[in-house]
Amino acid sequence: MRILLSNDDGVHSPGLVALYEGLQGLGELRVVAPDRDHSGASNSLTLNRPLTVEEHPNGFRSIDGTPTDCVHLAVNGLFTKPFDRVVSGINTHANLGDDVIYSGTVAAATEGRHLGLPAIAVSLVNDGHFHYETAARVVRMLLQNKRTLTLGPRCILNVNVPDVPWNQLAGFRITRLGHRERAEGAVPMTCPRGKQRYWIGAAGQGGDAGPGTDFHAVREGYVSITPVHTDMTRHEALSGLRDWVDGLEGMEGGRQ
Repeated sequence: MRILLSNDDGVHSPGLVALYEGLQGLGELRVVAPDRDHSGASNSLTLNRPLTVEEHPNGFRSIDGTPTDCVHLAVNGLFTKPFDRVVSGINTHANLGDDVIYSGTVAAATEGRHLGLPAIAVSLVNDGHFHYETAARVVRMLLQNKRTLTLGPRCILNVNVPDVPWNQLAGFRITRLGHRERAEGAVPMTCPRGKQRYWIGAAGQGGDAGPGTDFHAVREGYVSITPVHTDMTRHEALSGLRDWVDGLEGMEGGRQ
């Protein structure tokens, strides 16, 4: 098995190192990650300049681009042998609910899926204890599962692991994405040259965070495993939308 590892926290992230160490012996591992922190980069690709690849003494490769750039380039240019799957992480903080919209960790996994590879995004629900080895062991177990899992062409697994020692995990739960409350307001500041600047405010707490959600699972000490589908079409709304468009006046071909 050839496994591509990536992340959004950067090539020197302790979570990435823990993942690499925790998956030793499972197959041939290759690491391609951003050269710096790209948290919140989502699925952005760098299209306005060429990308630079650097190989580090430990064999990891870094790219001066986004997480999506890293997976895209690794699968489509850096290596001659094909990969069997992509694992993105271990993210230094949770990717719960609406976080997946912004997450570079999830984006790296979805890029792998878009390129035809099974993919997992894994995050540590960080409480300041940094039990990355627990999250790495979770990923190892998932990859070693002998049962066949068919998720569909646009689906990845989004995994969130409580920040506890392995023996304190309550188990595994299959979950849906919850939703966060509205983010906190932007934080103004003044730079040394007297100009106004702003920090993006902190993410909101879990608003929809009851039983069945990823928020609830990790709060109860369980590993949350959520199938995330990148088909963004709201299929249930198609019929009503057709009726609404049919009601438009003065437009030829309104019933297309």
